[in-house]
Amino acid sequence: MNGQGDGERSGGAPAGAVPADGDALAIVVMGVSGTGKTTLATALSQALGCPMLEGDTYHSAANVAKMRAGEPLTDADRWPWLDHLGAALGDTARTRGRAVAACSALRRVYRERLAQASGLRPAFVLLELDHDAIARRMSTRAGHYMPVTLLDSQLATLERPGADERALTLDSTRPPEALVAAVRAWLGLG
Repeated sequence: MNGQGDGERSGGAPAGAVPADGDALAIVVMGVSGTGKTTLATALSQALGCPMLEGDTYHSAANVAKMRAGEPLTDADRWPWLDHLGAALGDTARTRGRAVAACSALRRVYRERLAQASGLRPAFVLLELDHDAIARRMSTRAGHYMPVTLLDSQLATLERPGADERALTLDSTRPPEALVAAVRAWLGLG
């Protein structure tokens, strides 16, 4: 893991405080397929009492078909997906005050695209896990369209957030409740 201390690393702005009244908070749980994005995003949305947007549901049918066939998406495939998800994330956060999304957001340009589409400055939480553990998780998931054969492509695409990005890196082997507590502490949400 690239984290510091007990598996956490934050970058960018100092820990954010609870948003002022009227300010919207958007959180994106990111990482390669199989790291537990949906699990953490769901637990985080429940803990914060806000909606969770599953990024996979914003893919076009053509994108899903490509991934099912083991074909990696191109940036041209991703732009409409990121724009759609980012707009929904921004709208939801502004309407409800907070929103959490699960989205791979593997490259910096994808995170920037999400931020632009949302009209907000999302907080990104990268979940990390070693290759073999991810492959084991992916091979036991039922009903998911992302095949294990795309794992190496995803890992090769991953650009870990830079120090100037509003991002926290966590070891996804930790229990979901510990991950939720770490995100809440990082964002100053008690």
